[in-house]
Amino acid sequence: MRQTRVVVVGSANMDLVATAPALPRPGETTLGTDSVTVPGGKGANQAIAAARAGAACAFLGAIGSDSFGVTLRARITAAGVDASQLRTSYGASGVALVMVNAEGENAILVTPGANGSMTALTEAELAAVRDADVLVAQLEIPVETVTEAAVTARAAGTRVVLNAAPAVPLPPELLAAVDLLVVNENEAQTYTGRGRDDPQALLDLVPRAVLTLGGQGAWYGDRDGTAVHVPAVRVDTVDSTAAGDAFTAALAVGWGEGRDLVDAVRWAAAAGAACVRRLGASVSLPHRVEIDQLYVPAP
Repeated sequence: MRQTRVVVVGSANMDLVATAPALPRPGETTLGTDSVTVPGGKGANQAIAAARAGAACAFLGAIGSDSFGVTLRARITAAGVDASQLRTSYGASGVALVMVNAEGENAILVTPGANGSMTALTEAELAAVRDADVLVAQLEIPVETVTEAAVTARAAGTRVVLNAAPAVPLPPELLAAVDLLVVNENEAQTYTGRGRDDPQALLDLVPRAVLTLGGQGAWYGDRDGTAVHVPAVRVDTVDSTAAGDAFTAALAVGWGEGRDLVDAVRWAAAAGAACVRRLGASVSLPHRVEIDQLYVPAP
């Protein structure tokens, strides 16, 4: 079977991760238990996750000229991702401050750094999008750039998977180019005002949608009338930071390989479960064998 060709356009950040029994409240100082510096960013995470899930993956993004940028490029390349078009922008790389409590829940603050320099795509980058089977994008880079990539992909027949996070206003031309939308409960609430109470409302925006529900699994629906709840795969949770990225990447790879979307969601749920068993973002992203071990086919 030919490898699915996935292009990910998005962010690369250095994650500064700290663990504590509980997350601090505003104005409160909490004594933590451990800290680690881990390459991350939703775009880089999803590119690494797609490569580990079995895709031939290229990443379009930007890193800074600082030491974090050197580390980010090395980690992305070491994961088997094509980083030949990864830009270096003078100045700081993106940084994410991640706090994780004893239950694996997190709070994250992201400063864009070099990610903000992705204000347009080059012709070479657009050519990579046209040649892909699936484009995966998020919203930690300017939405105008995501729109350009998605519109280009749609015109070329490349499937477009948009993980619309963090939630920002979505241009009509971007929504018109999206084949599959992936959001969590908070994002769904922002976009539709209904959240998990009415996931069907997402289909007013796009033809197919997945609503991730954390420990409650995920909902998939489409305009052909499909509406399915996929249960979560039960594992001991250490850190949920990159679970959504593992899920989205595996979903794109599975769909690109020819799985029907309900089965692709099941496979993606296994990827998300495999991810939460380890601390940190890129280091926790599962390989294909780990996903297959947790995958639960439809009864």
